[in-house]
Amino acid sequence: MAKKDYYEILGVSKDATDDEIKKAYRKLALKYHPDRNPDDPSAEEKFKELGEAYEVLSDADKRAAYDRFGHAAFEQGGPAAGGGYAGGGFQDPMDIFAQMFSGMGGFADMFGGAGRGGQKRSTKRPGSDLRYDLDITLEEAAKGCAKKLEIERLVTCKTCHGTGARDGKEAFKSCPTCQGRGIITQQSGFFVQQSTCPTCHGTGEIISDPCPVCRGEGRVREDSHITIRIPAGVATGSQLRIAGEGDAGVHGGPTGDLHVFIDVKPHDIFQREGNDLSCTVPVPLSLAVSGGRLKVPTLEGAATIKLPEGTQNGMIFRLRGKGVKALRSSDVGDMLVEVEVEIPSRLTKEQMDKLNAFASALDENRNQPACVEFADKAARYLKGK
Repeated sequence: MAKKDYYEILGVSKDATDDEIKKAYRKLALKYHPDRNPDDPSAEEKFKELGEAYEVLSDADKRAAYDRFGHAAFEQGGPAAGGGYAGGGFQDPMDIFAQMFSGMGGFADMFGGAGRGGQKRSTKRPGSDLRYDLDITLEEAAKGCAKKLEIERLVTCKTCHGTGARDGKEAFKSCPTCQGRGIITQQSGFFVQQSTCPTCHGTGEIISDPCPVCRGEGRVREDSHITIRIPAGVATGSQLRIAGEGDAGVHGGPTGDLHVFIDVKPHDIFQREGNDLSCTVPVPLSLAVSGGRLKVPTLEGAATIKLPEGTQNGMIFRLRGKGVKALRSSDVGDMLVEVEVEIPSRLTKEQMDKLNAFASALDENRNQPACVEFADKAARYLKGK
């Protein structure tokens, strides 16, 4: 529920080759690298998603586990769980990026030297967006409703108030691994490779005394209850974005959003097409022949249709404004009622005698022109055989 599909993140199909996956990651990682987007906090979250997706899909074993179990394969207790990255059991995305572009004089050169000379990443990182699949009834979709959702998400740690420090005050010290630079440099012959510091994850600082509850991240996982408003007119496939109801950010970073995907459950009576509703109503033979008033259901209660004499099977009657309100509009669809004439299947001898007498007295040429016309066509056809 909380993660996007890895194939969708990289923009590749599920049968993509290793080379296609690598090319897709290379292109998108360069586009969304935080050093290229210093004023866009969402780019860093996108960069993180790309690294996580590539780490899984570029590894044959991890990819096989993901194809079989989905994200559950990497959750705690899952068949492929493991790793050590604080963001959820995966490598730091900066390290993945560095490995991809290793041997090219240091990936920081691609950004005109960004990331060198002591430039560090902020300790604040945005939270992830979450997904929630919500089933609602046709009545709820047509009229709108309020829904209370229970979601598992990362929220700000109440003990340290999101700082990650034991006493609730941000107490950082220079990272001893990278000496506060946020990156580490390795040289092999003529080649120099720079990668994100694995200790501070590129910030150049670490918390001197981490909060014992959140272990320095500033957020913890818990079940939350939120109430959202479903607007009238939504349909299956509609998406609602609830700003600020996703995962909390790291060390006070911006909170992600909640994306609610709507699925309208099938109805016992009505079918929906756009903003119109339709239903099929059985009608007794006697009422279809003689005509009269027919009571039919609508979302607002019962309505009455006036059937003319000689109503035929399959005739459709329209009730204006008895359908579904259009999303973000005042327009309302119609109700289409299809008549299904029900032929009696069990008649007594007395009833059958009366029916035969009625048939004998019936002027077929006047009262059953369609039958007469078809009989003439059939006779001419068979005569020509």
